[in-house]
Amino acid sequence: MSLLHIAIMAPFIYTVLVPLFYKWKDKIHTGWFVLPLPAMIFAYFLGRIPTVQRGEGGLSTLPWIPSLGIDFTVYLDGLSLLFALLISGIGLLVVFYSIYYMDKNKEAIHRFYIYLLLFMGAMLGVVLSDNIMVLYGFWEMTSISSFLLIAFWYQRERSRYGALKSMLITVFGGLAMFAGFLMLSIMTGSLSVREIISQAGDITQNPLFLPAMILLLLGAFTKSAQFPFHIWLPDAMEAPTPVSAYLHSATMVKAGLYLVARFSPVFAGQAVWFWLVTGAGLVTLIYGSFRAVKQTDLKALLAFSTISQLGLIMSLLGLGSAAAFYAGSPDSLLYTKATTAAIFHLINHATFKGALFMVVGIVDHETGTRDIRKLGGLMALMPVTFTIAAIGAFSMAGLPPFNGFLSKEMFFTAVLQAAHMDIWNVQTWGTLIPVLAWIASVFTFLYSMILVFKTFTGKLQPEKLDKKPHEAPLGMLIPPVILASLAVGFGLFPNLLSYSLIEPAMAAILPDMLGPGDQFLVHIEFWHGWTAEIFMTIGIIVLGTILYKLYGRSKLFSRPWFQRVTLNRAYERGLSSLEKGGNRVTRFYMTGSIRHYVIYIFAFLIALLAYAALYTGGIRIDMSGFAPISFYEAMVIIALIGSVLVLPLVRTRLVAIILTGMAGYMVTLFFVLFRAPDLALTQMIVETVSVMLFLLCFYHLPKLRKEEVPLRFKWTNALISIGVGVTVTLIALGASSARMFEPISDFFIKESYESAGGKNVVNVILVDFRGFDTMLEIMVLGIAALGIYALIKIDPGDVILGKREKRLDIMLPHSNDVILRTISKVVIFIVLTFAVYLFLSGHNSTGGGFIGGLMTAAALVLLSMAFGMNVSEKVIPVDFRRMIAAGLLIALLTAMGSFLFGVPFLSHAFGHFDLPLLGDTELATAVLFDLGVYLAVVGVTMTIIYSIGRDN
Repeated sequence: MSLLHIAIMAPFIYTVLVPLFYKWKDKIHTGWFVLPLPAMIFAYFLGRIPTVQRGEGGLSTLPWIPSLGIDFTVYLDGLSLLFALLISGIGLLVVFYSIYYMDKNKEAIHRFYIYLLLFMGAMLGVVLSDNIMVLYGFWEMTSISSFLLIAFWYQRERSRYGALKSMLITVFGGLAMFAGFLMLSIMTGSLSVREIISQAGDITQNPLFLPAMILLLLGAFTKSAQFPFHIWLPDAMEAPTPVSAYLHSATMVKAGLYLVARFSPVFAGQAVWFWLVTGAGLVTLIYGSFRAVKQTDLKALLAFSTISQLGLIMSLLGLGSAAAFYAGSPDSLLYTKATTAAIFHLINHATFKGALFMVVGIVDHETGTRDIRKLGGLMALMPVTFTIAAIGAFSMAGLPPFNGFLSKEMFFTAVLQAAHMDIWNVQTWGTLIPVLAWIASVFTFLYSMILVFKTFTGKLQPEKLDKKPHEAPLGMLIPPVILASLAVGFGLFPNLLSYSLIEPAMAAILPDMLGPGDQFLVHIEFWHGWTAEIFMTIGIIVLGTILYKLYGRSKLFSRPWFQRVTLNRAYERGLSSLEKGGNRVTRFYMTGSIRHYVIYIFAFLIALLAYAALYTGGIRIDMSGFAPISFYEAMVIIALIGSVLVLPLVRTRLVAIILTGMAGYMVTLFFVLFRAPDLALTQMIVETVSVMLFLLCFYHLPKLRKEEVPLRFKWTNALISIGVGVTVTLIALGASSARMFEPISDFFIKESYESAGGKNVVNVILVDFRGFDTMLEIMVLGIAALGIYALIKIDPGDVILGKREKRLDIMLPHSNDVILRTISKVVIFIVLTFAVYLFLSGHNSTGGGFIGGLMTAAALVLLSMAFGMNVSEKVIPVDFRRMIAAGLLIALLTAMGSFLFGVPFLSHAFGHFDLPLLGDTELATAVLFDLGVYLAVVGVTMTIIYSIGRDN
């Protein structure tokens, strides 16, 4: 495992430690424990700048699912390094800021830092992944973790609304992007980003090329809040300010920009790509800037300003894609300036916008409001905060001597060049590009001035404030001071970034523009003379100042436009229509009758299997090679069929349970006759526990009423039952009679010992050959058990209101049978000892984690039945829900442990060792995985038993 892999996985691993740190929250803020991690990651990536400058970034692969071409491959180049520095560097400052912003006594800060670390790791995974399937997985993880961060204050309705809105829109875009990835893999035959880029010239005529492009852009536009998908970003401002400063200025919203930049080598040079990316960016730029000046909430203003700035960078990436069309011509380098401006402004935006979000958080924290109408006169009371706000806002407005001025001038240069391009019909519409850019910049200047002067100058209104305003503590000021200092430093010394970050990033975005050993000549100057760009800036300042003087007097800035027809209203109506339509469809088949659901499922099963069998030419049955049925097998078959036939005719639930158990035990006898002790033992324990669950469930049901059942009811049941039985039997006989390949069982029998070191083929299949299936199965079991617990124990109203009331549980009546109690005292220890033996011996003989877990659960069930659940909980004071989590974690860590040795996910190793007293002993890592299975099975079974076995 390389250091790049460790940098990605470290935040995920660190989340396990955060709850431990939270225990000391009374002595020290949990953020201090978290702070060293982003600091180390940032320092590591800083150290990689020289190697990336030399073109020696790094490539490392961890095998995951090699058979499908899915490997955890990470690749570091100029573009990924730039984003990794932003993610870790801004993350470091945000964690430091949050220590003073988040109250450790009032907030669940351990959850906050867990979500924040999950997001950091997911973002690093997005920008460093070379495999598009892995990239997609991290991409959706950013949506989930951002949902959790936005909904951190889940007691607030607006927080829940904003979180859901952001997740629905970004996940929709993510699914579209996933479809685009699949098309790219079909066209190129590869899942590697580098290999897809290398084949870019060969796929442009493919019919899937254009759909893949559009789907990819949907993912980018939704994540980077481009019009009309921007509507989630303002509502996401309900998150705590550190989240807004991190997600919505430097990281998550820039993931879409990263995607466009990363795949520009594939699609750049195409007219559709140019117009879609440039057009969406310009529309978003001017729309966001105009909406920003109409806001009265500081965070809402910053939200729309972020939308506007993201549109600016997106339009630059679109304009820069034209350079690929001119590749090889003498004028090609002229059109790379847009890409240079995009990268430079990407960095600048992270500095000034991060500082501004933190300033707004300070104002809110120290005054109790973000409403511009209530603020004013804070400059004298909060001079440091005012200074930071002025630097950030003036940089955002594009005023000298700050970094935003330089990248804005480069933006004007790019749009002026675009107006003169002689390709893709740009001559007709190209003149609109600099006009729209200039108008949007006027509004950018205006909202920047509003942000500073309406907040910090004018008359103080203490009667409208919830708190007496004062300067923020030093710890809360340090992060925005650092960012503001960078805004000044990068403005005065811009070439600090030219060849360290900007040029390597350009080489990654425009690889076809350079020959071997060449590099872009990136030189950023503060003064270019009296150019058109300077006059555009002067015009912005003049007109922007006039509009600022009119602010508050003109209805242009106060009157809502298109109040009845808005994108938010369209979203809400669309979501409402989906819910209503879904409810109508659901009510059609969700009748509340379990019998109806079973009929739907089995009828579909019959129809599907019957159609498949007929479509493939019918079922051919050849029973000539079957073994004869022995006397014992015939008796078991008769008993099994008899119990099943009698079952529908019984009148009491107890008899029905007994007959159901009888059918299960007859299947157990089949496994015994067929010499399958593992399956027989598993089936027997499952039936025993199932009978217990049936009894517990039926305890809560009303008495069975003896009513005349309609004949139609019986005939429907009979037809479905016979149909399922006949269909499954014919399919099974047909599959056994018409084998096209050698049975895979021969492979397992041969390789179970040679490749996995185990003689018990069944257990080896479960924990080694099919370990991935087993891991997913115990996850599903865990989710089901927790779902049952939540369904029975938790009142949804209490969750929303944050209540946690203790309830009096009425225990199920336990047995008073002296004989049962006396025997149980001995039998329980025997069963538990046997369960341990089954677990330890499972790799080479009958047993394993699954059987051992069921046997342990059976012993605990017996304990509960004999002495009552109250005694059982006192004797074994274990939280079985945590046991589920521990089992899943052990299984997952064992599976991931193979990465440390550079082998595929869930690979196991074994060997023979000479141990004291034991002598020659075989040790296998599969036992650790089996331990996870064991704990998960015990936890699942007992969680369900304890949940159902109580009457709340």
